Amino acid sequence: MQTQDRPLAASGASLTYPSRSASVSRTTGETDVQVSLNLDGTGQCSAKTGIPFLDHMLHQIASHGLIDLEVAATGDIEIDDHHTNEDVGITLGMALHQALGDRKGITRFGHFVAPLDESLVQVALDFSGRPHLSYGLEIPTQRVGTYDTQLVREFFVAVVNHSQMTLHIRQLDGINSHHIIEATFKAFARAMRMATEVDPRRAHLIPSSKGVI
Repeated sequence: MQTQDRPLAASGASLTYPSRSASVSRTTGETDVQVSLNLDGTGQCSAKTGIPFLDHMLHQIASHGLIDLEVAATGDIEIDDHHTNEDVGITLGMALHQALGDRKGITRFGHFVAPLDESLVQVALDFSGRPHLSYGLEIPTQRVGTYDTQLVREFFVAVVNHSQMTLHIRQLDGINSHHIIEATFKAFARAMRMATEVDPRRAHLIPSSKGVI
């Protein structure tokens, strides 16, 4: 994705900031993953990972995060989905890290509570430069369709470590595995959208009292 300057109005002034986009490819002996994203998008998504439920969740991230997202992956899913699921998370995290650059101008913190029928999930995150995941989901079944629900945690571990964010996930209610997971991805998307939006009061400043993230 090409870098362009986008206008930002603040206090009657016309400011510009660089387009936050990235394209990352990652190839191992187990997988081949390409991720392109634009944080200032409209929610367009193309996800082809070979794991239908993961594709569905990536669409939630794009749609509710207003991120334009393209993900293509091939992997050893004849063994199981673990390597592809994890490596998509790693590559997405790398793309987020690259698109945000030095984090200058962003709101940095984000939070959201998403309901989905009986399920209610809270997500709070900080693009702090310090990877940490606090994971509080209790998913009642081992699988949703063919997707191993243990892989939800593995996906977020990978994203957190490679985007260098702090992420807290709390399940407040829920008994349906699909609803719990989907509410989590929707809450994550909205929290990330909040955190990555430009704060017009400090559009060219790094949001830290230390002056660096």
